[in-house]
Amino acid sequence: MTNKMNTARNPLQQPLTLSLLPGLTFAVLNLLLAPVVSAADAPQEPAADAGDKVPLMLKLPAPAFKGTPKDLQVGPNVEPVSDKPRPPMMVPPGLKNIAPGSKITCSDKNVPADNLAKLTDGDKEASDQSIIFLRKGTQWVQLDLGSPQEIFAVVIWHAHNSAKVYHDVIVQVADDPDFIENVRTVFNNDASNTSGLGVGTDREYFETYEGKLIDAKGVKARYIRFYSKGSTESALNEYTEVEVYGRPAK
Repeated sequence: MTNKMNTARNPLQQPLTLSLLPGLTFAVLNLLLAPVVSAADAPQEPAADAGDKVPLMLKLPAPAFKGTPKDLQVGPNVEPVSDKPRPPMMVPPGLKNIAPGSKITCSDKNVPADNLAKLTDGDKEASDQSIIFLRKGTQWVQLDLGSPQEIFAVVIWHAHNSAKVYHDVIVQVADDPDFIENVRTVFNNDASNTSGLGVGTDREYFETYEGKLIDAKGVKARYIRFYSKGSTESALNEYTEVEVYGRPAK
């Protein structure tokens, strides 16, 4: 009886099964093709910064020394001097040095204005007449860029007439000349916070003719301030030149 019942049921199932096959096949194909079609049809966002940056071209002064003295005592937080040229920083096209023409002030009120003007006069050579000398302790020089700027790169030349390491090198930007509003730190190698501006995570470095190139990452500000607290050679603070590469903020 069982065989007869199964035989009777099969003729009814066969047409139903056959009729479902085309629908199932179509559904499976749709599932397989759906991701491909949606990926092809979805709007593609351009890759960030793809092909829209150029090398930052810097005019460097002549080297004043080679190597580093073996008897110079420095801490473990100092970058070694490289024997290879520094690779260029990639920045958006069309940037220019916006430091020239800025209003320059400093914490040492004994420095005359004509001396401060040396900070952005383009003379980066390792000579005494190119250097600004500020008194001992934590001191700063400051640029008023005139209006908010989008800053991508900063270069600092302290006195690079010999191998020395400057301490508490800190670069900050702000929206006001008193550095109260929206103060942001671009660079800080004061690991012990001896200048009271926060613990820095950047490394100290030997001053060379290349200067210190800092990636400012497009920070927007009108005022920029450069701090230091003497060097391995002298308690005085020395500055030769600063350059700021940016464009008007939108």
